[in-house]
Amino acid sequence: MKRLFDLTLIFLSLPLLLPLYLVVAWLVRSKLGAPILFKQIRPGKNTKPFEMIKFRTMTDERDSNGELLSDSVRLTKFGKFLRSSSLDELPELWNVVKGDMSLVGPRPLLMEYVPLYSSEQTRRHAMRPGVSGWAQVNGRNAIGWEEKFKLDVWYVDNRSFWLDIKVIGLTLKKVVVREGISADGEATMPIFKGIDK
Repeated sequence: MKRLFDLTLIFLSLPLLLPLYLVVAWLVRSKLGAPILFKQIRPGKNTKPFEMIKFRTMTDERDSNGELLSDSVRLTKFGKFLRSSSLDELPELWNVVKGDMSLVGPRPLLMEYVPLYSSEQTRRHAMRPGVSGWAQVNGRNAIGWEEKFKLDVWYVDNRSFWLDIKVIGLTLKKVVVREGISADGEATMPIFKGIDK
């Protein structure tokens, strides 16, 4: 049911999404250069790795040693707009079509975080990760890691068709008002270092 809902909604949205995708791709190419897409290995269902794709939002600026500069330096004004409007997430719909992700579920984080989770936090990987999720509509990046993981696990335990409808509606509202885009003093979120037991 969830998979059918995802594919049906994406198919019905194509007349709107395809032109938007092309416009954003052109803007990324003209303002940030190539490549247009940012690709990164993320943990999926049961922590199985998959390649997640997003529109690129940062430059490739490096220091004198060839190391990438911090995210806050490389994140341009245009990149901030893409993130605040969630337009950078559009290519993830291809991950949904492929079956790596769902429209709604716990957001896929970094592979290096997986060993740091408690057994309870690991339960967020009991299902496909989502383009949006319960944690995203209840604080996004403005809440701490521990609260975010509790919300993720709550969704895993309580997921339903109607809850997904609610999350999608709240996601659209969050995109319009642009709430919770980043944590205080961070480009997005601070690095997760594990929760003290």
